[in-house]
This record gives sequence, C-alpha cells and structure tokens, in this order.
Amino acid sequence: MKFIGTWHINKMELWNEDFFNMEVQAYVTVDEGGGGDFQFGLVSGQIDGEVIKNKSGERFEFTWDGNDECDEAAGSGWLQVQDDNSLEGNIKFHGGDRSLFWATRA
Repeated sequence: MKFIGTWHINKMELWNEDFFNMEVQAYVTVDEGGGGDFQFGLVSGQIDGEVIKNKSGERFEFTWDGNDECDEAAGSGWLQVQDDNSLEGNIKFHGGDRSLFWATRA
C-alpha cells in the first residue's frame, strides 16, 4: 500500500507552521494494517482506515480518536498520494474544524 509510512506535515490550510510543529514535527503514520497515528500542534490521535478506490484513483480514508489539548477529540480524514514522496490530506474534527494539509514522506 503506497500510504504506508511516516509523512511529515509541512503545510496546513487552517494553522501555521509555528502551531502545527509546536511540540513535535507534525506527522501522520499509516501501518500495513490500516492503523496509525498523527500529531500536529497539541492534537494527537490514533487512526483506523482503509484504501477506497474511486474514479480518480485511490485514497486512504480513516476515522480517528485522540485528544486536543488534553480534551477528548475524534473525527475523520483522508490521504491521497500525489507522487512517491508527497500527499494531500484532510483532517476533520467531529462537529468542528476541518483542514487540508500537505505532507512529504519522512
């Protein structure tokens, strides 16, 4: 699966680099079983997803649960590989913000 690995987030639609890299280099990781984790800013979570095929190709769609500044948080998202070393993604908070992001393979 081309989504497997760690991806460093280098741009987010809603938040600037000072925020999303404030604690660690922002990242998303996907393992071969469709699990993984992510962190940006003070938001972190565990993901559970699968590859979905559509007319425009494949994307990895997932749900997540974790925390946002120590408060429980959950949501969904997707990843779409642009080339071997970059992807575009979307992270959504249940009932809240949604942001596109861009990442490169670590």
